[in-house]
Amino acid sequence: MTELLVATDENPVPEGTQAGMLAAPGGQNLRYALFRATGRPLKGTVILLQGRNEFIEKYFETARDLSARGFMIAAFDLRGQGGSGRLLRNSRAGYVDSFDHYVADLDHFFEPVVLPDCRAPFFVLAHSTGGLVALLAAERLVNRVRRMVLSAPLIRFASGNERTARFLSGALTAMGLGAVRLASARPQSFERNVLTSDRVRYERNIAIAAKAPDLALGGPAAAWISAAIAAMDRISRPEFLDSMRLPVLMVAAGADRVVSTSATEALARRMRSAGSVTIDGARHELLQESDFFRNQVLAAFDAFIPGSGDPMF
Repeated sequence: MTELLVATDENPVPEGTQAGMLAAPGGQNLRYALFRATGRPLKGTVILLQGRNEFIEKYFETARDLSARGFMIAAFDLRGQGGSGRLLRNSRAGYVDSFDHYVADLDHFFEPVVLPDCRAPFFVLAHSTGGLVALLAAERLVNRVRRMVLSAPLIRFASGNERTARFLSGALTAMGLGAVRLASARPQSFERNVLTSDRVRYERNIAIAAKAPDLALGGPAAAWISAAIAAMDRISRPEFLDSMRLPVLMVAAGADRVVSTSATEALARRMRSAGSVTIDGARHELLQESDFFRNQVLAAFDAFIPGSGDPMF
């Protein structure tokens, strides 16, 4: 069912890809894709978790990279974005009222899709919002997943306006106005973007959204921001850190203007099972960055996954 995926000349669907729709808790439909391994020996399966306002198509290149390494890849669009079901009548509103929904969707994804159709052992590669979801889900994943690599995870927002965002999003949500958008998300010109220094990859992703505009979102709603802050608060608490058992590598972007690099490094230091690597000069979307930066992310992944040797921290 690859017709569920959007291809462009610059971004064709990898051969052997399977795609489908999965009914998730609460009646939401999640669009997913499975990418077969082309390299040998077979090394297991990578569960790929996206950031906010992302979609499976942005990761075709990464899927090919991992496939050539001998991994199968299982990916799904987070609820409310990409090709998954929307939560509001305004389909471009970036909305969720609790990150627990994302965690439940990930848990549900394992039962009918990953466990029966994918080869063990299992690993997680998650970006930004997906990294926060992976951390929240770690306690549930500990008996399923061996290791996790988190690319520029959402630990704290990069801007210094979190106090204002916390107040406004909390107040609006409490008043029943959680669907109100607090920021815009119009595509920027390449010169003004803060996501990547790679023009080709940036324009490739813009072309996907232009061909299939329903995949993209507008700015985050107040409820989403409030839910994200609550989730970030949760993973910073001592009791959460004490409960972490999964080995985690956090790969931070040194020039990130979306999430806080220093917060990522600090959280990794506080976790017994985590380490961090910072890629100097890289922007937020590490797997969409120029080869100079992106190859460093893949090298860190190779050193940490599948974890058959000594840990790198």
